[in-house]
Amino acid sequence: MTDLVPPTGRVHWIGTGLSTGSGLRVLASSHDVLLWARSEEKAERCLARLGLTGQAGVRRFDHDALAAELRAGDVVVSMLPAPEHPALVRLCLDQGAHFACSSYVSDALAALEPEAVDRGVVVLTEAGLDPGIDHLYAHLLVERAKAEFGADTPATAVFTSYCGGLPAEPNEFRYRFSWAPRSVLTALRTQARYVRGGQEHVADRPWEATRKQVLGGETFEVYPNRDSVPFIEQYQVPGAWELESFVRGTVRLDGWLDAWSEVFTVLREGDDDSVTALAGELAEKYPMGDDDLDRVVLAVSLTLETGEGRRWSGEYVLDLVGERDETAMARTVSVTLACGVADVLAGRTTPGLHRATAGSAARWLEFLAEHGVPSELKVSTPSGT
Repeated sequence: MTDLVPPTGRVHWIGTGLSTGSGLRVLASSHDVLLWARSEEKAERCLARLGLTGQAGVRRFDHDALAAELRAGDVVVSMLPAPEHPALVRLCLDQGAHFACSSYVSDALAALEPEAVDRGVVVLTEAGLDPGIDHLYAHLLVERAKAEFGADTPATAVFTSYCGGLPAEPNEFRYRFSWAPRSVLTALRTQARYVRGGQEHVADRPWEATRKQVLGGETFEVYPNRDSVPFIEQYQVPGAWELESFVRGTVRLDGWLDAWSEVFTVLREGDDDSVTALAGELAEKYPMGDDDLDRVVLAVSLTLETGEGRRWSGEYVLDLVGERDETAMARTVSVTLACGVADVLAGRTTPGLHRATAGSAARWLEFLAEHGVPSELKVSTPSGT
């Protein structure tokens, strides 16, 4: 493997949208940070909101301007939409800079991994809330279960991972938009694959698979999201465990399914233009306003039971309400990303493509707790013979 390009300690944070929060403050406290936005004024407003005026530089973002300032060993942090990441990674590879984002690994990014390894460049992905913190919880639960039962012990396993951004004060719509409305609707039109009842299932309309779920003692509505099946391998689930359920999905407030009935009609019958128009209407009607606080709920659980009746269960819960100057969504995404970037800056991350994964999960959770993102773990001791 090619040696890691030595990090310079300089960070280019691109984007000032809904997920940029105190993680930027964490990095700016000990590193040279440039904040790139559509205008320098927008960047200045973001810094003022975070209490960082004068503590980071500001730039108007365009690809050529970034290329002119980027040096080998710098770290580019992208808060831009995922389709824009391949071009940024391409720039980083060409100039020997490292890259970090909170988005899922796309085929385009995966294809660049061999070149990243060859060039000594880190490409960090899935380092946010979901994906991100959910990965950390899953790895730690699987490790605990292996320690209790052993990886080779036959057992039936139930794994669920549900996450959602919610209004702290429920409204009649049971939701407020704390991130891009069009993306919320697009996700609902994306096929979901998961395991339930020991069998793989595919939901063409994920909301039709909604069910009630008690998380942290509160009843929510949950539904599968994206493709859960590849994460069985990513979370290193032992082959000796028979999966009764394996679901990664979205959590919504109780009553959401009924409140969104008219939305589902458009998603089912409308074309792309209709969905885009609906997204605009909903954004105006149900925004996360200045006087509204958001709430993030993430619950990841694993239960194992052997044929002899031994049973173990563990659950991580993150339930965080935002504040006036920072949403819960912005804090959870940006602080997790800052933790990953701090590892890159410290030279702890090897060249190539990475996610928030096993090995460093416990240390990452300590970092998150120190910066206002606490987790609660509930574990039942093994029962039975």
